Amino acid sequence: MSATAESGVAIFGSAADLRAAVGTTIGSSEWLAIEQDRIDTFADATGDHQWIHVDPVRAADGPFGAPIAHGYLTLSLVPVLAAQVYRVDNVTMSVNYGLNKVRFVTPVRVGSEIRDVVELVEVVEVAGGLQLTWRHTIEIKDADRPACVAESISRQYFPTETSQS
Repeated sequence: MSATAESGVAIFGSAADLRAAVGTTIGSSEWLAIEQDRIDTFADATGDHQWIHVDPVRAADGPFGAPIAHGYLTLSLVPVLAAQVYRVDNVTMSVNYGLNKVRFVTPVRVGSEIRDVVELVEVVEVAGGLQLTWRHTIEIKDADRPACVAESISRQYFPTETSQS
């Protein structure tokens, strides 16, 4: 990988840097604790107040032995976790384009810690820039299986002279 690093963050400064990193694991974020207040706030934001998420007493007797984070809460943390792993500089604009192959493999119990392990899967040229496919494996500390595996797609638009570098 030809990206530079700053405080553990891989910095991609050109299309060539990104192309060189395809197929590599870029790095991992710090561990993030998933506490009940985060789950409750997400429930309020989305209207999903199912008891397995927001009722600690009932959830303690439920199938997971504790409240669990919403799958979409776990997925929604990808941007903040990925920002600890990489960034793309020298772009005129960056946009989210979509997701592929999202799977919620293992429930995230309240009090667990998660992190994002990021791999650059594919770089494809599009008009004015590049379309990047990133694989995010959201790991749970001390667990054998990940919480979530998802491919996010972003588009990075470079100044004309940089896009061909």
